[in-house]
Amino acid sequence: MTKQISVLGTGWLGLPLAKALIEENYTVKGSTTSEDKLENLVKNKIIGYQIALTEEGPTGDITSFLSGSDILIINIPPGLRRNPKVNFVAKIQTLLPPIEKSTIKNVLFVSSTSVFADLEGFPLVSDETVPNATSNAGKQLIEVEKLLQNHKNFKTTLLRFAGLFGPNRHPANMLSRRSNIKNPKAPVNLIHLDDCLGIIKKIIKTKSFGEVFNASYPDHPDKAKYYRTVCEKMGLPVPDYDYETHSKGKIINSNKIENALGYSFKRNLDITSL
Repeated sequence: MTKQISVLGTGWLGLPLAKALIEENYTVKGSTTSEDKLENLVKNKIIGYQIALTEEGPTGDITSFLSGSDILIINIPPGLRRNPKVNFVAKIQTLLPPIEKSTIKNVLFVSSTSVFADLEGFPLVSDETVPNATSNAGKQLIEVEKLLQNHKNFKTTLLRFAGLFGPNRHPANMLSRRSNIKNPKAPVNLIHLDDCLGIIKKIIKTKSFGEVFNASYPDHPDKAKYYRTVCEKMGLPVPDYDYETHSKGKIINSNKIENALGYSFKRNLDITSL
C-alpha cells in the first residue's frame, strides 16, 4: 500500500482530505494555485506546491509534485460557471504526459453527478448509467472521465459526488435569496464533506481503482420542501419556486458505495450535520 499520495487541488474538499490522509499516516503532497496558501499547507504538514492547470500545460514543479507517489487525486473544479470559455478537457490533456512519466499507478478523479442530465420522471441513476449531460460543464466532465478511464498507463476511479455540503457551505445559502427557482419537485441529491472523505479513504484502503462510484446520501426529499425546512432552521428567507414548469431531476443511486466498498454513510441531510 502506498504511503505517499499527491492531491491536486487543496480547497474546500482537498485540504481536509489531505489532513485526513496524514492522520492515516500517509505522506501527502498538496497543490494550490495561490502562493499565499502554501504556508497553510506547510502548517498542516502537507508538502506544498504551487501548481495551476492551463490549456498550455501545468505551471509549477509538476514533476516533483508527482514524484514518489503512486496515487494521484485530481480534485480540480472545471471553473466553467465563472468562465464558460474554459477548456477543461485541454487542461487535463496536458496533465497526462507528466503523469505518464511519473510513479503514479492509480488516479482518483473527483467528478460530479452533473454528468447526468435532469429529466422529467426523475430517472434512477446508477454507476452503470451512461452519462448524458447536455450542459457545457457536464459534457466536458464526460470527456475528461473518458480521457482518464481509457489511459493504459494508470488505473482511474471516477468518483462522482452529488451536491456538496458541510462546514460553511450549504446550497440553501444561495437558494434562499432567489425567486422563480426551477424544478421544485425534483429529488435532492446531496453529500456531506465527512462522507466524501470517508469514501475516498475507503477507496484507497480497498485499492478500488478502475471503478466508477456515484456518491449521494441515500435519502432524496423533494427540493422545495427540503430547502424550505432548511432555510427556516437557518433563519434565511424561504426560496420562491416555479411550479408552472414541469420539474426535471434525477435520483442518484449510491448502492455500489455501500455494497462494493462496505461504506455506511455517516451524515444525513439535516443542517445539524453542518
